[in-house]
Amino acid sequence: MARNEEKAQSMLYRFREAQAAELGLSRPQKKRPAVASEVRNLPESEKWRRQVLSEISRKVSKIQDTGLSDYQVRDLNDEINKLMREKLAWEHRIKELGGPDYFRIAPKLMDQEGREVPGNRGYKYFGRAKDLPGVRELFEQEAHEPVKKTRQDLYRNVDADYYGYRDEEDGSLLEYEAAREKELLDQSKDISYQPDDVPDEMQVDDEDTRTQQTDVNGAISDNLAKGAAVPTQQEIEQILVQRRRQQLLDRYVSQDIEENEKETKQLTGLA
Repeated sequence: MARNEEKAQSMLYRFREAQAAELGLSRPQKKRPAVASEVRNLPESEKWRRQVLSEISRKVSKIQDTGLSDYQVRDLNDEINKLMREKLAWEHRIKELGGPDYFRIAPKLMDQEGREVPGNRGYKYFGRAKDLPGVRELFEQEAHEPVKKTRQDLYRNVDADYYGYRDEEDGSLLEYEAAREKELLDQSKDISYQPDDVPDEMQVDDEDTRTQQTDVNGAISDNLAKGAAVPTQQEIEQILVQRRRQQLLDRYVSQDIEENEKETKQLTGLA
């Protein structure tokens, strides 16, 4: 590539090119339009885009040369950025003419070579331009800024310890729970509950319950009047069961008897 560029810049080569153009043997090369909107032909737009890509690739390779001075590197970096903007203009024009959408399908290899400075969007530094005085410090400041973690990074640190599955391995939690349990048990033994201490929402207002309580109190009072011993819990439960059974018999059996009497009167014609 360098050999061809040197040959193209030689005086003899340019003289022969001009002589061939005068004789009609060769057609002078058409200069690339400065404004992409002037081109109304899709194949021609594709050709100019390929030419711009070729120049960008050549200059990106050249900017890696360690023999270049800082001034040459800056100028070359400016030229690359100018060509990058021109490439975007041709890609916009190709899309307007009905061509492929290079913003989606084309690989961003040239864009990945460059690096932007925060706050200076659109301008990128390529190759040795990243190490220029004043530019290197800007990239170092960017590296010191905290990097925002993604959701995947956050979940990577979530393990069994996060959910407390291994809290009992050191034994400290078990000791604390045992001490706290003993303390609560001691407090519960010292507390004596009175009927008035029960909250209103916890009091049961059920007719059957009140009836059963009345029956139990009556049975206990009868036993106490007779000088009998206080019934045990089991005896109280038996009394409640018997009373409840008797109530059910009185309720449902009496209804069955009344229905049978009505049917009998209807059959005999006495109703």
